[in-house]
Amino acid sequence: MDIQQDYFAFLGLPAAYDLDVRELTRRFRELQKQLHPDRHAHLSEREQRMSVQYTAYLNEAYSTLKSPLLRAQYLLKKRGVDTTNESSVKLDPVFLFEQMELRESLEQAKVAADAEDQLETMADSVESQLALLEKQFSACIVSESDSALAEAEVVIRKMQFAVKLQKEIEQAENELDL
Repeated sequence: MDIQQDYFAFLGLPAAYDLDVRELTRRFRELQKQLHPDRHAHLSEREQRMSVQYTAYLNEAYSTLKSPLLRAQYLLKKRGVDTTNESSVKLDPVFLFEQMELRESLEQAKVAADAEDQLETMADSVESQLALLEKQFSACIVSESDSALAEAEVVIRKMQFAVKLQKEIEQAENELDL
């Protein structure tokens, strides 16, 4: 085990966006059993500390690779593009206008008589949008060209909007259930 490896190598998986999530989970659970600090309680203090570090790294790797957005950001960061900070990427004004409209629709849906139905419809729409963006990112990241990387960065920015909206819809649905 080496926590200097990238997350894919650490988990023994190919470094690709299109990932078999079941295999990811299987590898995570397998390594989790091997590395769990309780299994190393009888070893030296140094070995116990290393077990804790490996487990923390494993958890971080799993969380990152399990999330389509975080996995995309991680892959792009490995290629020298950090999308976790503010960016100078300019998004299409039509896309930004659509995002404003979706936010207004969310606010209206929260207070509508059929709020659950409207929120569910919005959630389905956002999920479809995310699936499309994931396909676009997947196509971009396999290319070695600079233009494909630039396009991948734009796609990630759009995914960030969609994931944020998805969380807001989930929060609104949870508030209805209270």
